[in-house]
Order: sequence, then C-alpha cells, then structure tokens
Amino acid sequence: MRTNIVIDDSLMNKAKSISGYKTKKQTIEEALKLLIAQKEQSEIRKLRGKLNWEGNLEEMRLDR
Repeated sequence: MRTNIVIDDSLMNKAKSISGYKTKKQTIEEALKLLIAQKEQSEIRKLRGKLNWEGNLEEMRLDR
C-alpha cells in the first residue's frame, strides 16, 4: 500500500538508529509488526486465569 504521511524527523531518526534499519520503510514495517504482536499478546493476557488445563507436566516433558 502506498501512502504519504508526515512523521517527526527526530522520532524517525531515533527509531532507525536504535533498530539498525537503513530505510524508513524497514523501520515503519518493523514498528507495525511490533505493534501487532503487542496487541495480540494483550488479548491473550486477558485469558489469564480463565482457562482450565488438565495434564501432567512432568510426563509431557519426558514425552519425546
């Protein structure tokens, strides 16, 4: 998708510097991937304590 946006130069330069990416495109795509991963993890965390698991963890660890 092609789009034109105005991004703060200092923010972009810092993001590129920290990430090691050479292009704005690489930097923005990685930032979007991280945002998606963070939000997906947030949704999973909402399930904490709400799921029941039955099984023997020690037995599963030995099952090769």
